[in-house]
Amino acid sequence: MSLLPVEEALQRVLDGITPLGSETVDLIAAGGRVLADDVIARLTQPPFNASAMDGYAVRGDDVKSAPAHFTVIGEANAGGPFNGVVGPGEAVRIFTGGSLPEGADTVVIQENTERSGNALTVLEAASRGANIRSMGSDFRADETLLKAGRLIDASAITLAAAGGHAHLAVRRKPRIAILATGDELVPPGNQPGVGQIISSNPYGLAALIESFGGKAHLLGIAADNMPALANALADADDADVLVTIGGASVGDRDLVKPALEARGMALDFWKVAIRPGKPMLFGRLNAQQRVLGLPGNPLSCLITARIFLVPLLYALLGRTDDPLAEQTAVLAGEIPENGPRQHYMRALLTPVPGELPRAAPLSSFDSAHITALATANALIVRPPCAKSASIGEVVRVLPIDF
Repeated sequence: MSLLPVEEALQRVLDGITPLGSETVDLIAAGGRVLADDVIARLTQPPFNASAMDGYAVRGDDVKSAPAHFTVIGEANAGGPFNGVVGPGEAVRIFTGGSLPEGADTVVIQENTERSGNALTVLEAASRGANIRSMGSDFRADETLLKAGRLIDASAITLAAAGGHAHLAVRRKPRIAILATGDELVPPGNQPGVGQIISSNPYGLAALIESFGGKAHLLGIAADNMPALANALADADDADVLVTIGGASVGDRDLVKPALEARGMALDFWKVAIRPGKPMLFGRLNAQQRVLGLPGNPLSCLITARIFLVPLLYALLGRTDDPLAEQTAVLAGEIPENGPRQHYMRALLTPVPGELPRAAPLSSFDSAHITALATANALIVRPPCAKSASIGEVVRVLPIDF
C-alpha cells in the first residue's frame, strides 16, 4: 500500500464524521466544553438607559454651555432608581449603573461640578447623551450571542449568563480508548527489567485528548500476541475512537493490524507520507468507531496525534475553528532539503514585536527523543521534496500546545 499524502489521509479520517449528541450542563460546568446550540439572548442588556459614571443626570439642553445651575431633586443608585421626572434646571445625583431618570438624557461627571446642599453648578458644558449606556447597546432580546461550535471560555460564560442562561447545551465529550502494545513496556512507577522501557505515550496522549475536549480511557498494555491484543481490544467497544500505540509497522511482532482486522476492522489506509510517523493506520471497526494506529516512538505518536486525532476530536465536537491553523515565521536556523514525506520539525517559536516570529529548529531529529519535544512550542511544516532553507527565509509553522 503506497504512502498517502498527509492532506488526503486527514480527509479520509474526517470523512463522514458528524458531531456527537448534546447534553445540558450548569453554566459553572460549561467551561472548556463546546456549544451544541446557538445561545440566544433572553433579555436586553443594558435593560435600561444607565449611567456610565458617577455624576448628575440632567437635560442635555441645560448643559449646552457652562457654568449652568441646578437644583438637586433626588438620587439614583444602582438598583435604586429615582421615580420622579427631571425638569428644566433640575438634576438627580446618579451613580455608575444607576437607571437614568425620566426627563434626563445626559450625565455630567461629578468632577465637573460643584455642590452646596441641593444647589449644583456644572462647570463644563456636555453633549447630549454623554456618559450614558443606552438600553440594548450591548445586545437585545432574541439576538444570537454565541454560535454553536464555539469553545466555551470565560468570556462566553459571562455573555451567556448576562443573556439570561443558567444552563448550556454542549457536545458530549468523545470517548477515546488508548491501548499501548509491546512486551517491552512497563507502566510508569515500575522498575523496567532488562530490555524494557516505561510506557509514557498513553499518558501524554491522554493529556492531549483531555486538553482538546475528549475523554481518555486507558486500556493498559497489551503483550505482543494475538490473544492479549484481542482481550484488550474487546474493552474498547463503547469508544468513539480507538487509538493503538505501536505494533503497526512491518515487523514479525507488529500484530496490531491483523488483530484489528480479526475484529472486523475495515482498513482505510496504512502508512502516510509524514515524518515522523509513517507507520500509521486508519480504519473503522463498525459504522461509528474510528481506529487510529499510531507509531510507538513518542515523538511520532504525539505529532501524528496532533495532526490526525485532534482534527478528529474537533469534528466529533462540532468545533468550527481550524485545529491545524498555520502561521508564518522567519527561520532562525539552517534546514536541509526534505525527502518525499511531509516533515513536521520541532521548533522553538519566539515572538518579535512588530515582526514575524522567529522559528529556531531544534537539533534532535530522533523520533524516540522526548526532551526536544518538551522544549518545542511549534512545528515547522516542510512540504515533500522542499529545498534547503536558510536563516531569514519565511516558513510555515504550526503552533503546538501539548
